[in-house]
Amino acid sequence: MYIPSINPYAFKIGPIAVHWYGIFMAISIAAGAYYLYVKSKELNYDEDFLLNLLMIVVISGIVGARLMFVLANDIDWFYKDPIQILKIYEGGLSWHGAVLGGFLAGLYYCRKKNVRINPLEDYAVIGLAIGNMLVRIGNIFNQEVLGRQTDFAFGRWPAQLVGVAMGLILLIRYFYIERKHMPYGYQFWSFIFYYQLMRGLIEETVRDNPLFLPVYLNKHLGIGFFTLTQIATPFILILAYWMMRRVINDPENKKISF
Repeated sequence: MYIPSINPYAFKIGPIAVHWYGIFMAISIAAGAYYLYVKSKELNYDEDFLLNLLMIVVISGIVGARLMFVLANDIDWFYKDPIQILKIYEGGLSWHGAVLGGFLAGLYYCRKKNVRINPLEDYAVIGLAIGNMLVRIGNIFNQEVLGRQTDFAFGRWPAQLVGVAMGLILLIRYFYIERKHMPYGYQFWSFIFYYQLMRGLIEETVRDNPLFLPVYLNKHLGIGFFTLTQIATPFILILAYWMMRRVINDPENKKISF
């Protein structure tokens, strides 16, 4: 959606401007952290460990999200205008970078403390799904993540709303799968699999991203292949599927019902 008249600021206090984008991101982080904390306490994870883990994962996720975005879109900022890298309040975060940064930092910390990460991965899905919905709404206020122009009456694909729908579908799926008591780790890796599948097939197809490998572009329909994310999709799907099978076949990774 593109709404030129929309105000990206929720409010201003003197020279300080608070963006809707930042508010939505903060809400999603808080909701995801709270769910992970409460569910992990039920499995008797240490409170200090959880609080430290959450802080590490959130900071690493934001750093990873920003760095991945800059590397993929504005790599010249590193040597031409590095101060732009810090302006995350203006938008410009990579979902894949956030997941990768948070996951690697969390994995390192869990291994250092000799703690199982699989249940924690699963509980993080709630924050990821909510974040996908709310941050896409924030993208509307920032007038970014736009859809491609079409010849249809609506003019431009509502790419942000596609992302919102994806997050909602995956959130509902989480609670549905949770009732089946799948092995720990399955929720996380299946979330990655289905998110990437929808992202590559639907959102990226109608999103106004440059075609890294321009195989097909239909300006009438407003669809195109292949963006950088679409090219990466098969590799991410293979990794996620392999990890799904791995956690399912691990005899020591059975879920306990409470």
